[in-house]
Amino acid sequence: MVNRQHGASPAEALQAAALRAERAYVAALYARLDADRARAEDTLRRLESRGSAGGTRQARTERDISAAELARTIARLNGVDSGLCFGRVDTEDGTTLYIGRAGLRDATYQPLLVDWRAPAAHPFYAASPGDPHALVRRRHLHTRGREITGLDDEVFDLDLIGEDARALVGEAALLASLRRGRTGRMSDVVATIQAEQDRVIRSGLPGILVVQGGPGTGKTVASLHRAAYLLYAHRKTLERRGVLVIGPNDTFLRYIGQVLPSLGETEVATTALGGLFPGVHATEADSAETAVVKGSPRMVEVIEAAVRNLQRDPGGDVRVPVEGVELRLTRGQCLRARDRARALGMPHNMARNRFVTDLLDALVRDQAARLERPLDDEELRHGPAELWRQPSVRAAIDALWPELAPTGLIRELLGDADQLRAATTGLTEAERATLFRPLDAPWTVEDVPLLDEAAELLGADDSAERARARTAEARRADEEEYALGVLRITGLEDQLDPAVLAAFHRDPAPYRTTAERAQADRSWAYGHVIVDEAQELSPMAWRMVMRRIPSRSMTVVGDVAQTGSAAGARSWGEMLDPYAKGRWRQVELTVNYRTPSEVMAVAADILAAVAPGQRAPESVRGEGTGPRAVAAPDGALAAAVADAVAAELAALEADGGGRLAVIAADRRLPSLTAALPRAATGTHRAALDSDVVLLTTRQAKGLEFDRVVLADPAGILAQSPKGGHDLYVAVTRVTRQLTVVHEGELPEVLSGLVR
Repeated sequence: MVNRQHGASPAEALQAAALRAERAYVAALYARLDADRARAEDTLRRLESRGSAGGTRQARTERDISAAELARTIARLNGVDSGLCFGRVDTEDGTTLYIGRAGLRDATYQPLLVDWRAPAAHPFYAASPGDPHALVRRRHLHTRGREITGLDDEVFDLDLIGEDARALVGEAALLASLRRGRTGRMSDVVATIQAEQDRVIRSGLPGILVVQGGPGTGKTVASLHRAAYLLYAHRKTLERRGVLVIGPNDTFLRYIGQVLPSLGETEVATTALGGLFPGVHATEADSAETAVVKGSPRMVEVIEAAVRNLQRDPGGDVRVPVEGVELRLTRGQCLRARDRARALGMPHNMARNRFVTDLLDALVRDQAARLERPLDDEELRHGPAELWRQPSVRAAIDALWPELAPTGLIRELLGDADQLRAATTGLTEAERATLFRPLDAPWTVEDVPLLDEAAELLGADDSAERARARTAEARRADEEEYALGVLRITGLEDQLDPAVLAAFHRDPAPYRTTAERAQADRSWAYGHVIVDEAQELSPMAWRMVMRRIPSRSMTVVGDVAQTGSAAGARSWGEMLDPYAKGRWRQVELTVNYRTPSEVMAVAADILAAVAPGQRAPESVRGEGTGPRAVAAPDGALAAAVADAVAAELAALEADGGGRLAVIAADRRLPSLTAALPRAATGTHRAALDSDVVLLTTRQAKGLEFDRVVLADPAGILAQSPKGGHDLYVAVTRVTRQLTVVHEGELPEVLSGLVR
């Protein structure tokens, strides 16, 4: 603070001078950013004004390449506008580099700003007093939008940096960021990445990297920065196949939605597990008992049995009326055709083509015999097609081997008691009962892996498609060779895959990003997949995910101590060894940047009870006040929660803002919804923007709030076999103050709370 009576101190004068210099430099960076963006927008407008018609093939191709590249450039520059530059490093050889969200160069191509993902920026994150990476100083620039509001220096060599600069060493950037109120959206941490997070982010592309980390260790945000880093370091490898981020629910995806665009990446595909099957968007969850059965690998055998049961034995001869003549398929012919089709080892709908062909051939021969006419080659060639046009023929064959869709198969399997009983001979009666549901019931998240498994078993009759593919293959090769030549001419060979460009010109539809094309194609193989809250995935869900990534290049993020699903992970090896034994490695994040030490002391008691072999992460800070318990009279919990919410909202206002969550046992939602009319619920799109939100423990996963009111801890413990893990999750969502409202006695695991 400047003393206005006696003037600024020497330290304050140095701070002010340093701020002026940094503000001038950053203003020049923004001038360059604005000029680059204006130039790109102007060029794109001129290209679009020409239209897509006219000119040579090469000219049209070059125009389309340029337009797509310019659109990506503009989106990237828009994304990095806020907080463009956040750091600076000074090295022992006298070099100064500014670090930011994107790389910028001046008119002579000299670097003005280094992209945070570039190798030259690595010391900004990795330097420590024990290993300064040849740095003399690391400077953090605190920003709000385009404005620098302050700076902090970490000096590694006082002799080289000079005496005056010692006065600029201030509050650590990380702790300053932690004290800011939550906004309802996850922010990137590109300015404050810590060394253990940086090792995760810059880890190699091949294989499966498991990021195991307790609450508040930053594993989610580190994995998102890893996506941005991999796209920077392996652009050519990943551009064609894309990167997929799978989150636990839609609220979580909205919460993290700003992170990657703020890092300059706008084409990463994101989905919740319930949206991983095209055309289905499931949000509701099954009961714990049903989830365990649906998530079991035994469901593979159940679905296989359901399909085989629809490849029917007619039980006798099949009579087919055709134009006044009754044709016959013997039972033996039907069974031989079925066995031949099954022996192909192909998916049901693809093998059906063989089955249909054999039975049509049998019908042609029977028709010729009944009409007493010779069976020549012409009849054998054209007779099957003519018979297939007859509705009675199609109906007879469909009844024996129907063409099936995944949604229809699973809906009938779970909603038809006879079909379910026939396909589940390996399940108990209780397990079978938990699977049965009405035919018109909405899809659940646990249904989605079953739909994906059915799609694998059913396939599609792609004989016509394969014929077209053979015809197009030579043309495709020519187009890709031509596209490569164009890319070389335009200097974009290293920035765009010729196969992507060729595909773009084969498809007359409007341009779609890699992410858009991938999410519409169930069989798409991604270049890298990130799975967050991965401990919640069942074995059946893992089967579905692994189909999207044959290369097994993955980042698996989670904490087995927070597993809330009864069908979820007990260990990473249990889930990953069946797919990548010896090809996965684990790193652990051990520092909790979010949760105050006073709250983590309570959380550690819960963890010791539910996962004795696990250790809670160490918190970097305390709040000075511990979490508290509020006892509610019997039958008055909702009123007590409403009082606690009012008090916490007043405290937030006094603190300058922030967000409050009420996390409650499922059974309390109706009464709390009525008692808290101001609160948005976790299913509402406004949940992240409201200052107070009401959530279940499942909905709260991965989120964080300044203050949390936890309602009915005993109910949370009792509501599922993993209730203790759910309570651990609920307690650790907070960054400042936790209040627990309960009826009756507190659960033993919360005995450390202040009352």
